[in-house]
Amino acid sequence: MHTVGDLLRQWRHRRRLSQLDLAIAADVSARHVSLVETGKSNPSADMVLRLADQLDVPLRDRNRLLLAAGFAPRYAERPLDDDALSAARDAVERVLRAHEPYPAVAFDRRWNIVMTNRAVEPFFADVDPELLRPPISLVRLGLDPRGFAPLVVNLDDVRAMFRSRIRRQLALAPDAELAALYEELLEPDSEDASSRSAESDVVIPMILRFGGRELRLFSTITTFGTPMDITLDEVAIESYYPADAESAAYFEEHLPVRETLRPFSR
Repeated sequence: MHTVGDLLRQWRHRRRLSQLDLAIAADVSARHVSLVETGKSNPSADMVLRLADQLDVPLRDRNRLLLAAGFAPRYAERPLDDDALSAARDAVERVLRAHEPYPAVAFDRRWNIVMTNRAVEPFFADVDPELLRPPISLVRLGLDPRGFAPLVVNLDDVRAMFRSRIRRQLALAPDAELAALYEELLEPDSEDASSRSAESDVVIPMILRFGGRELRLFSTITTFGTPMDITLDEVAIESYYPADAESAAYFEEHLPVRETLRPFSR
């Protein structure tokens, strides 16, 4: 079992900081950081969180640091439909709805969809029901031949974007299940043409052939700024925008008439 010093050292190395770098950022002495990492000093809960904040440690892992230091977890993890998260859930719904008539999805740290807006619904029409059983993986949905893959004109580019984003995510905060998903769907072969970096382009659109038209979309990511709940810390909203007038016109003409958002069970 790792000590809190071991875990802090791992996070510091992951962030490529020296003990002096961390000490300056946290306004403590480098000697104190060294003593904590070697187990010669027992940090208070506030000190653990102070160092974790400077290391940009996710809330889930801050709880692990606290437990390793002998303290109770500080951050709750409640499902998004919990009454305590009603205000946050309403905020997610407002963001999704405000983005209509263009598509938007909310997903968790493992890329499982938790909610979509109405503009996404037409794209689910021909998806294999097996892929729509919770938890619904946005990555699997996008790359599986039974999902959206037949619609995606530039599938290699989309796969490269998934690969780049998840690789960065794993570098920042390792996760065994996400790593397994990466290995299953995104690990490049030596001759895989899609293994080129998506970061080489300013913006790579996702091109869909749908409804007899070619739709070109790019996306942005929205997250909660100061979450105090693990679920909120791990929720992201991806909003898709039309990259040309023809794509914009399609969504403006075809927005579904149903008034509710599409929730997904976790």
